[in-house]
Amino acid sequence: MNTVEATPFEQVMVAGGERLRALMDDVEQLLAEISAGHGPELASSAGATLAAGGKRLRPLLVFICGAGAEDRDPLVRAGAAVELVHMATLVHDDVVDSASLRRGHPTVFAVSGRETATATGDFLFSRALSLLDGNQRGEQVRTLANACLALARGELVQRQDAYRCDVSVERYLRRCELKTASLFAAACKLGPLAAGENGARVEVLERFGHRVGLAFQLLDDVLDVAGSASSTGKQRGSDLLDGAVTLPLILASQSDVELAALDLHSVFSREEAEQVCDRIAATGGLDETRKRATDLVTEAKRDLGASLSPEVIALLRLVADRIVDRYS
Repeated sequence: MNTVEATPFEQVMVAGGERLRALMDDVEQLLAEISAGHGPELASSAGATLAAGGKRLRPLLVFICGAGAEDRDPLVRAGAAVELVHMATLVHDDVVDSASLRRGHPTVFAVSGRETATATGDFLFSRALSLLDGNQRGEQVRTLANACLALARGELVQRQDAYRCDVSVERYLRRCELKTASLFAAACKLGPLAAGENGARVEVLERFGHRVGLAFQLLDDVLDVAGSASSTGKQRGSDLLDGAVTLPLILASQSDVELAALDLHSVFSREEAEQVCDRIAATGGLDETRKRATDLVTEAKRDLGASLSPEVIALLRLVADRIVDRYS
């Protein structure tokens, strides 16, 4: 069985003990089998996406929230399905952005072209739903399908808002709910569903996932402005070059008239993007975005109810804290 590499959430893995480690090993093995099992071209493309790694945060949430599962197989299928959807969104994002690198690895788009990359993303989406169907529980498939629908809607909103510096905070947050928080919420819901649970406890976990997912995206947008390429795996200001308007720029534009009048179509080079990043940082827009994210994490931790076991609460709080520590 493959051993999971160290991730930014290794502290959570250690706290979760052998059960959590074994589940993460199982999901890695299942993902590798799926990537290799559908012909050489798809195996190469899907395998490259898998090899690019990642935090595997969404399966981790599935497993923590499904702590009561007696049968591990439905839980592993749910964790792998969520990660396959996440992988699919990355492949499709790279097509939309014409990205050459993903976490320091060449993208499927760069290596194999637009058609193969698009087909790979489609394959990963469909394979996720068919895998989860193996649990023979319609509510689980509906949960993941609804998250996929939200992801698609979020991408459409992002395309509509490209290069528009007049995007409101409310519209930006809605986009983040669709593109990021929806899959976090689905992961936290699928865990207890795969463990055979329903009711109020599932709703508590789903709300937790929504909040930490939204915080995750806000902090990721901070990193695009303030992070180094060595820590993020992408150039500083990449969102600006792609025409994506995020909260740091929206907030900074409220106090900087030049940023308010900025035409993102005029930002062509790395140097120009970094100059805009420096200007955003000088306004306090980054600090306000971080505060909004940490407030969401605080709310998420506070509202973990008495229906959850102390062990689950401790692990979820640790995940939330690591999101802030890693991305602030």
